[in-house]
Formats: sequence, structure tokens, C-alpha cells
Amino acid sequence: MLDNGRNAYLRDEKVMLDRDLAELYGVETGALNRAVKRNTERFTEDFMFQVTGEEAEVLRCQTGISKPGRGGRRYLPYVFTE
Repeated sequence: MLDNGRNAYLRDEKVMLDRDLAELYGVETGALNRAVKRNTERFTEDFMFQVTGEEAEVLRCQTGISKPGRGGRRYLPYVFTE
């Protein structure tokens, strides 16, 4: 369920998509995700997680994530909690 265009609810958590967080920081989504992967000890599951395929489908309907094969993401997005 969407809250305000930047936030959604997954797993009973208010979350923000990696692309929106990257936009707030003025970086590309890929650069943000690479930084997360390089610093996994700083990003615990209570702070961020990668969505499942089913959750990605829900987010695609809510936030306009492109379908795979249509110029969209090749990987499941990460979401960040508050």
C-alpha cells in the first residue's frame, strides 16, 4: 500500500525503494546498491532488505516499476525502512 508516492508498506514496515533513496542522495540507483553490497555489515535486515518476486509485483503495481524485459530492472529492488 502506498503512503505518499515515495513510501510503500511491505512486511508491515514503511519502506522506500532504492531508486527513490538514490534520488534523494543524488546518486544513481546502481551506485547506491553497490555501496550497500560493499558495506553489508552496516545495512541490517531491520534497516533494508531485498524484496521477493511477489513483493516486486505488488510494488510494480503500486509504484510503476517496469516489468522485466520492458526496459525495467533486471534485479529485485532493495527497500529501506525508516
